[in-house]
Amino acid sequence: MKADHNSSSPVPGFIRAFVDHPASVNETYLQHAAFAGRFAILLFAAGGAALVHAVVPPLFESTASRMIKQMHADMQARH
Repeated sequence: MKADHNSSSPVPGFIRAFVDHPASVNETYLQHAAFAGRFAILLFAAGGAALVHAVVPPLFESTASRMIKQMHADMQARH
């Protein structure tokens, strides 16, 4: 039995998004997941550096801002 893509169920569109969105940036699902996962880890690391810096100002004085600038450059290079 063939799936009806015109039904009112959001499931087919949701599943299709797993392929369509990564394809919109010329990536496979796994490539996109790896990039987004790496980005999330770097955001947590930058946040950790900023938190340490908030408590002990001489530590990680420019780490978070440097990481964010690099991540922004990486994101811009993708488009």
